[in-house]
Amino acid sequence: MEASIRSRTSPAWPYSIPRRVPVAAAKVLAVMRSSSAEVAQTPEKHIYALDVRRVRRVAAILGIVPPTSFCFAISASFTAEPVQPIIEFLGRRLNSAVDVRFAPYNQIIQTLLDPHSVFARNRHGMNVILLRLEDLGGDQAMEAHAAELLHLTRDRAEQFAVPLAIVLCPASPAFMSDPARARLQRGLCSRLEGWLDDLPGVQFLPSERVLQQYPVEAPHDPDADRLGHIPYSELYFCALGAALVRHAHAITVAPYKVIALDCDNTLWQGICGEDGPTGIVVDGARRALQEFMLEQREAGMLLALASKNNEQDVLDTFAANPQMPLELRHFVARRLNWEPKPSNLASLAAELGLGLDSFIFVDDSPKECAEMAGNAPEVLALPLPANIVHTPQFLAHVWAFDHPVVTEEDRQRNAYYAQSQKFGCEVKTAASLEEFVAGLQLDVKIAPVSTERLSRAAQLTQRTNQFNFTTLRRSERDIQGLSAMGRECFTVEVSDRFCSYGVTGVLILEASGAEITIDTFLLSCRVLGRGVEHRMLAWTGALAVERGAPVVVAHLHPTAKNTPAREFLHATGSDVEQRDNVGLVYRFDAERLRDLRWAAAISVPAPQRPTPAPHAPVRRAIDYAAIANELATPAQILEAMRRESGHAADRDHMTATERELAAIWSDLLKCPTVEVSDNFFDSGGHSLLAVLLIVRVREAFGIELPIDDVYSAALTLGELARKIETYRDSQLDPQEYEALLAEIEGMSDEEVQALLADEETLS
Repeated sequence: MEASIRSRTSPAWPYSIPRRVPVAAAKVLAVMRSSSAEVAQTPEKHIYALDVRRVRRVAAILGIVPPTSFCFAISASFTAEPVQPIIEFLGRRLNSAVDVRFAPYNQIIQTLLDPHSVFARNRHGMNVILLRLEDLGGDQAMEAHAAELLHLTRDRAEQFAVPLAIVLCPASPAFMSDPARARLQRGLCSRLEGWLDDLPGVQFLPSERVLQQYPVEAPHDPDADRLGHIPYSELYFCALGAALVRHAHAITVAPYKVIALDCDNTLWQGICGEDGPTGIVVDGARRALQEFMLEQREAGMLLALASKNNEQDVLDTFAANPQMPLELRHFVARRLNWEPKPSNLASLAAELGLGLDSFIFVDDSPKECAEMAGNAPEVLALPLPANIVHTPQFLAHVWAFDHPVVTEEDRQRNAYYAQSQKFGCEVKTAASLEEFVAGLQLDVKIAPVSTERLSRAAQLTQRTNQFNFTTLRRSERDIQGLSAMGRECFTVEVSDRFCSYGVTGVLILEASGAEITIDTFLLSCRVLGRGVEHRMLAWTGALAVERGAPVVVAHLHPTAKNTPAREFLHATGSDVEQRDNVGLVYRFDAERLRDLRWAAAISVPAPQRPTPAPHAPVRRAIDYAAIANELATPAQILEAMRRESGHAADRDHMTATERELAAIWSDLLKCPTVEVSDNFFDSGGHSLLAVLLIVRVREAFGIELPIDDVYSAALTLGELARKIETYRDSQLDPQEYEALLAEIEGMSDEEVQALLADEETLS
C-alpha cells in the first residue's frame, strides 16, 4: 500500500515516507486513522487528511523525521569543539540549517567501527575526521595507527550514507622541529593522499590546502593545547571551519555551468571603442582575472562574452592583443551588442540549451549587475571589487567557482559544445533529418558503472536538469549504496562521426517481480536530438525481456526544466500515460519498448504540465559576493562572528574591563545580554569554554589566568574582571601572584601581625 498524506493546516506534508516503505506508511495510517478522515480512495492508494501537529508527534515516535539540517559529524584526535560556532555561522551565511555533532574525544577508530556512532547515524551531511598525526602516539605507533586508520576507512566508508572528509591538521612546531619527525609527517601525508585518492566518497584535505585557502600566520596555541588539548588558535579554527563548510557546499550544491564576461574595464582596462584595440591595458589584476577564467574553462566551465560593444571593436581588440591569456577561441558563444544584458543572457541560454540559473555574470559595473539581478534573478551576478587590486582574492573566494571533482568529461566540455554547434549547423543544411541521423554513425555503449566512472555518474545526477525523468540528486556514496537496495546503475557513453562525447547518461533500474522500474533516466543535453534517448529506453526494454519482466515502469517528476524529458515520454507512451500524486507514470510493454527506434518528431499534443512537486530542488539564494568580499580571511570571519553576537546589553554601568570581558563572555556563551552578576557556569559555561575563556582573556588583556580562577562555581563576570584588574595593576605575573598568595596563606597569625607592624613602621 502507498500512503499519500495531506495536512489540514499545512499545504505540504513536511515528512518523507519512502514510496517503497509500506510498513512505515501502514504504521502511520493505523495510528492516525482514529483521528482522521479518508478523503479519497483508488485501487492503489488511500488518501487521508491529518492534523499536522498530531502527525509530527506520531512521526517522531515511529522514527520518521522531517528533512534534516545538513549535519557535520566530526571525530577528531584533539579537542575540536571550537570549530562548531564557525561552521554554524557560515551555515547561516549560506541560508542553510546546519547541525554539528561530535564523536567522543580522540576516538576516531571507535567512531568508524561503532554502528551507532555519529558517523553511522548521519543521513544528510558530511562525516569529518580531523587528524593531527602526532596525536596517534610515538613515532612507530604513529605509522601503525595511520595504517590502521586507512584500512578502517577503506573498509567502513562505503557503509556510511554521506561522504567522508579526512582533514590532516598541522603538526605542532615542537613536533616539526625534529627533522626525523618532520620527514615522517610529510611521508605519511603523501601516502595518505595516495591511498585515499581512488576511494569513492572519501575526500582528503591536507593542511596545506586549508592554509592555502585561508592563511594563518600562527595556527598553534601551545597554552590552550596544554590546558585542554586545543592545539590551534581561534584564527586557525576559523580557517578550518571555513574550509569544511566550503568543501561541503561544493559537493552538495548544483554547480553553475557558464561564466558570461563583460569586456571593457573587466577583461581589460579601458574602452576598446574609444581607446582603440591597442589602447587598452591588461594590468596585473585583469591578467589574473583572465588566467582565473582560463582555469575555470579547463575545469569544465563554459565561457561566453556578454558586453555592450560594437562586435568588431572587441574582435579587433583580441586580435591586437595576442599576449592576453584569453583568446576568442576560448569563448563558446558571445553577445556583443547594445541590447540589455539580461536579454543577451537569455539568448545565450537558449543557444546553449541551458537554464539561466546555470549562468554566472561578471561585470565591473554594479549597475549592470543590479539590472541583471532585477531582470534575471536566476543568474548569479558578481560585480568586481571597486578597487581592482582586490580582484584576485575576490575571485578566489567566490564559492560558486569551486570544483571539488574535475572529470575528463569536464575537461572536454568546451570541445563537446563546439562539436554540438557544428552538429547544429549541419542539421540545418541537411536534406532531411532522417538522412542526417542515419549518417551520424551513432554509437551508444551502456555498461554497469565502474569505480573510475562513479564520480562522473554522480556529477550527472547533480548537473542534468532538462532530460532527467526524476531529477533525483545523488552523491558517489548514494550510488554505491543503491546496490544494497537491489538497484543497478549504468553509465551511457556516446560517440558519433563528430566526436566522442564521453559518459553523458545514467540509468538506474530496480527489478521487482514482473516489472523493471526506472529510478533514474538522464542524458546530457549536448547529445540530445541524435536518438540516444531512444536507444537507452529500447535497451531497458531488451533487458526486461531478457530477465522475464514484461513491464517497464517510468516515473516523471515534472520540474520547471525537464520539459524535454516529459515530451519524449509523452511522444513514446501517450497511450500508457497515467497521473499519480507526484507527476506521471508510464507502464510500457517491454517487448514493444525493445523495438523502439528514433523517428522524426510527430506533432503530438503534450499533456498540460502537472504542478511541480513541492520538493523539487531549488537553488538557495546565497550572497556569494558578500562572502568573497567580507569573509575571505580568518580574521574577517572571526570579526564578523563576534559582530553578529550583538552584545546587546546596556553596559554603561560597567567598567572598561567589565565591558571588554562581557563581549568575550557573550561571544563564548552565545548570550547577547550579560550582567556583572552573571555566573559563567550557570549561564551555560563548561570546562571547554573555560579553557577558551582563559585564551581569550590572554589575547585581550595580556593576562594568563590561573585555572583555579576560572574553574570556580562562584565565578561571576564582576569577580573575574576584578581579578584581571588586580593582576594587571600589580604588574605581577599571575603565577607569581598565586605563589605570593600561597605564601601568605601559609603564614601564622603571629607572622602576619608582625609583617603588618613592619609595614606600619615603614610607612
